[in-house]
Amino acid sequence: MERTAVYPGSFDPVTNGHLDIIQRGLKIFDRIIITILDNPAKKTLFSVEERTNLLKESLKEIDNIEVDSYDGLLVDYAQKRGAHALLRGMRAVSDFEYEFQMALMNRRLNREIQTVFLMTGLRWIFTSSSIIKEAAKFGGNIESMVPPVVQKRLQEKFRTSG
Repeated sequence: MERTAVYPGSFDPVTNGHLDIIQRGLKIFDRIIITILDNPAKKTLFSVEERTNLLKESLKEIDNIEVDSYDGLLVDYAQKRGAHALLRGMRAVSDFEYEFQMALMNRRLNREIQTVFLMTGLRWIFTSSSIIKEAAKFGGNIESMVPPVVQKRLQEKFRTSG
C-alpha cells in the first residue's frame, strides 16, 4: 500500500525550509501532496495560483509529489485524497503549542489520519515566510533562504508595489 501524506501550509512563499521538510518527508512517505491553504481571511502576498506555480517550479526536480489547494477541513481533504498522514514541520518550541492543538483536533475529527512532525533542519530553524517577505521588502539578501524562482518573484512583487 502506498504511504501518502498531505503537507499543508500557506506557502506564501515556499522557502528552502519547506523544501527540506518535503525532501525528508519523501524518505518516510511514498508520495506527498503539498496542499496550499486557501483561506480568504488570511492576507497573502501571492495568490493561490501564484503559490501553486512557485511550488511546482521549485519542486520540478522532485518525483512523487503533487501540488494542490484546499479550503475545508484538512482531515476531510486527506481522507478524500487517500492519505493516511499529515506532515508538519516544526521549527521551535513556539510552533509546538499551535501544532499540538491542531494535531489533537484533527485526531478527534478523524482517528484514521495521523500527524507526523519533522523538526526542521538547524539551518532553517529561524526561517519563516513572513520574515523572508519582510527582508525582501526592504531589499535584504534572501538568496540562501528561498528557491531562485521565489527570490525573483519576491523582488518583482516589491519592486512593483513599493
